[in-house]
Amino acid sequence: MTETMNWGILGGSKFALEHMAPAINAARASRFAALATSNVARGAEFSAIAPGLVLHESYEALLADPSIDVVYIPLPNHLHVEWTLKAVAAGKHVLTEKPIAMQANEIDQLIKARDASGKLVAEAYMIVHHPQWERARALVRSGAIGTVEHVDANFSYDNRTDRDNIRNRPETGGGGIRDIGVYTYSSVRYVTDAEPLDLSAQIKLENGIDTFAKVIGTMQGPMGRFTYAAMTSMRLFLRQEVVFQGDKGMLRLTAPFNANVYDIARLEWHQPGLVTQVERWPAANHYITQVEAFGHAAQTGAPYACPLEFSRGTQAMIDQVFAVATEI
Repeated sequence: MTETMNWGILGGSKFALEHMAPAINAARASRFAALATSNVARGAEFSAIAPGLVLHESYEALLADPSIDVVYIPLPNHLHVEWTLKAVAAGKHVLTEKPIAMQANEIDQLIKARDASGKLVAEAYMIVHHPQWERARALVRSGAIGTVEHVDANFSYDNRTDRDNIRNRPETGGGGIRDIGVYTYSSVRYVTDAEPLDLSAQIKLENGIDTFAKVIGTMQGPMGRFTYAAMTSMRLFLRQEVVFQGDKGMLRLTAPFNANVYDIARLEWHQPGLVTQVERWPAANHYITQVEAFGHAAQTGAPYACPLEFSRGTQAMIDQVFAVATEI
């Protein structure tokens, strides 16, 4: 049986306040114990979630806290590698928000630090801990839809009025591809074990960040080759959907990325004879299951669903998209 691990959070981000801090407190064998922020009001909001929370005025002070076992890092994208390395050097296990790096080769130094320290270091890619994605992966790999021939993945939202949002700022590593392309690209890799063979991309740029991207190409994996199309945007109406099209069936996930926020997690398994089997997960919280899986792996050495090597493959795909993209 695993012991309770004390978690500390670097920075008082809105996402951490709304999702990860409550998840850490709700997860088995975990405790939200400390926060690093100089914002007194934000510290009070986090303290309401976890009475007795220790507040540190600097990131360095939290990393020096000997009571903290795990550090969660929700800082702006361009700071992820720097503070992940500092947290590992401080002897902590580290869970860092996606994308964990700005370039694939930066992840090599994270892998090296992880291996040298013996600590678990991983990207906070929560969807692989959700039962809808575990189910999709199992169905596709069992041949339930036959041979995968094509995959569509789409994710859009509109934050054009939030000009100060880090996603709208190039200096913080903003843009739709880094924010949500990690979902439309990596989820397909997770289910199929496929990697891109060739890609082409069209993007719209605004103030140095991509606000729309359309990617098409082919991917190759153990189950064969298939065509692929993905759309991400930070300037369109809300949309989330992933479809795995096989020659004997089809899977459609209608709330694949923000389950219970965008909609209830729902998987449609379309079968011959116009038969459709629908599965739903109204109670599943992938942030809680992510925390539990991370804590278990950190303490036992059990395999983790999103190791750094997997994250590196996703970042390499993101890098490839940027390299081939043409502006429209």
